[in-house]
Amino acid sequence: MISELLLALFFVSPIIPSIGLTGVFMKPLQNTQADTGPTYDELHDEALFNCPYAKRYSTEKENIIVQFVTIEKSFSPPANVRGMLLAAACMESGFNPRVKGDKKYSKNKKKSMAAGILQLWPIYEKIFPGLDRTDPKSAAKAWMVHIVKQIPKVKRICHFRTDARTWLAAWVAGMRYKKNNSYCNENPPHYRLLKRWHRNIKRNRRIIGCAGQDGCDG
Repeated sequence: MISELLLALFFVSPIIPSIGLTGVFMKPLQNTQADTGPTYDELHDEALFNCPYAKRYSTEKENIIVQFVTIEKSFSPPANVRGMLLAAACMESGFNPRVKGDKKYSKNKKKSMAAGILQLWPIYEKIFPGLDRTDPKSAAKAWMVHIVKQIPKVKRICHFRTDARTWLAAWVAGMRYKKNNSYCNENPPHYRLLKRWHRNIKRNRRIIGCAGQDGCDG
């Protein structure tokens, strides 16, 4: 009987918690390289230094970027489109609120249809009464609100299961009029630049080796 009990104890592996040299329970090692998406501090730097349409630094540009970060964060977009407002402003105007464009779409080919940092058309003034398209803060809020308004329609028509894909389609739907549902399978033109910034951030994290550590999450 005693020999059978000893054999049973020998072959059964008890569950023993991880104990350090000090005898104190130690949490098992975790994967600290999990991708939580880019932080807004990282995106701020990408927009400031890696916008191909605004290569020169200016205090005005940095102030606009800081302001746009605050505005976008208030809408809590998913990680894959984080920085969308910055990418759009970079490509549309190089963060210059005084830009005018799209003359070719006017009747006489001379009048600018688009104005401001996000190159908004006059239709935005009808959607948002009192909007000043040349004011960066007002333009940014209107741009984000207009895109967010497309989300219920996109969910109803496109039937996406993730917020990531829904926001991309809403971004497209908010930018231009569509006679069909092709926006369900498209990406916005600014998304290529945004993805480049996201890749830069991942590469920089690997270089400095701080992914998941204090100061790298935000």
